[in-house]
Amino acid sequence: MEHKKNILVLVPDGTGIKNYLYTRLFKGEGIKRGLLHSFDKETLTEISKHFPAEYQQQIPKYKESFREKFLRELIHRARLIHNAKISSNPTILKFWGKRPKSLKLKVFYAAVIFTARFYTNYKAILRLESRYDKALRKNPFYGECRSLLEQHRPDILFCTHQRALSAPGIFMAARDLGIRTVTVIYSWDNLPKARLALRADQYLLWSDHMFAEMQLFYPEIDSEKLVVTGTPQFEFYEHEKHLIPKDEFYAKYDLDPKKRILCFSGDDVRTSPYDPQYLNDIAQEILDGPYKDEFQILFRRCPVDVSGRFQAVVKRFPELIKEAPPIWNFNSKVWTTIYPASEDIDLLVSTAFYADVVVNVGSTMAFDFGMFGKPCIFINYDVPEASSWSVNTVYQYQHFRSMPNSSAVLWLSNKNEVNSLLKKVLLGEKTTINDWFQEVVKDPNQASEKIRKLLL
Repeated sequence: MEHKKNILVLVPDGTGIKNYLYTRLFKGEGIKRGLLHSFDKETLTEISKHFPAEYQQQIPKYKESFREKFLRELIHRARLIHNAKISSNPTILKFWGKRPKSLKLKVFYAAVIFTARFYTNYKAILRLESRYDKALRKNPFYGECRSLLEQHRPDILFCTHQRALSAPGIFMAARDLGIRTVTVIYSWDNLPKARLALRADQYLLWSDHMFAEMQLFYPEIDSEKLVVTGTPQFEFYEHEKHLIPKDEFYAKYDLDPKKRILCFSGDDVRTSPYDPQYLNDIAQEILDGPYKDEFQILFRRCPVDVSGRFQAVVKRFPELIKEAPPIWNFNSKVWTTIYPASEDIDLLVSTAFYADVVVNVGSTMAFDFGMFGKPCIFINYDVPEASSWSVNTVYQYQHFRSMPNSSAVLWLSNKNEVNSLLKKVLLGEKTTINDWFQEVVKDPNQASEKIRKLLL
């Protein structure tokens, strides 16, 4: 009888469901699938349609001690300072982003910021991490994780993203038991942000660019543990089964089949607070310009942005702006239940296929549309209301240094340029998005096969 590789997939929250459980990565023979999770029954029912696990295990409740929290935040702060220094990029410090409201938390984070000043040496940061490891082992959570891993004895523990609060203790228990541990780096911008919460036997990376970032920001990790596999999240675009029929798509979202589609993709409130104003600017420029009978706007908000901040703009332009809300399960009080339904994959793929151009503030949607050779317009001007936020800061973030040249996207540097850019779209002007994509994501259609081969 063929031995099946027992792979326990750690999915700490909804973040990794789409990119790993909905893909073909764990489908087929040769795998005994386990799921280590923190989901409710409804979520498990949805997941089981795509990831038929032979066994499931709830993650034990993790209560972080004061010492663990202080060390974790101190390490994060110290690493951000270090990363900003070695990359000569002060915008990295923007990712500290703590806005405590209570007096208790204000005092706590003030103490973290003060203490971090004494840990500017990288060896000192590594000593902090050693102390953090010792603190994790003293938490009862570590023992509970060790017990459940001894019970299931997986050959491999695979984590769908490296940032989760509970993941370090689980991975530590696995390593102590001699279980092979593998983690992906979830997103292209994660490493400069100093949110590599766990340590593993192998790290699966998007590209050679990410490999270089790992060596820069985490030089203590042996390069033999770094494997460039790509990410499965772009594989959906190669399958026609994810395309909604055109008539159905246009009818469902009240689109005019005679007009071209400009997709405006919003970001979350914190990342891009003036998106509603940008949407308003673009809509008004189209209405006042020569292409009002050529284009319509399909608006896709950020899945976790349920603020309603765009509604006034959408109501102002009912004939021009149509909405295609993300199809996500959302419970703002329970982060683990925030995840995309599989139908959202079809919606996103179809949007990128039928639209002619996407507009946003520095979003990875540029890559989604790039899968079909569609151009992306990056908004590159500040609205008058902006005081403590600027697009200039956004495009200085470390992950944008991966852009080979500025022609990877089109740039909207003033709202008055909307129609001139639409003319370029109509004329079929090409961008070099594929060059950027290859820098960030190596072999986007082969990641599942590469990862599967590595695991088996």
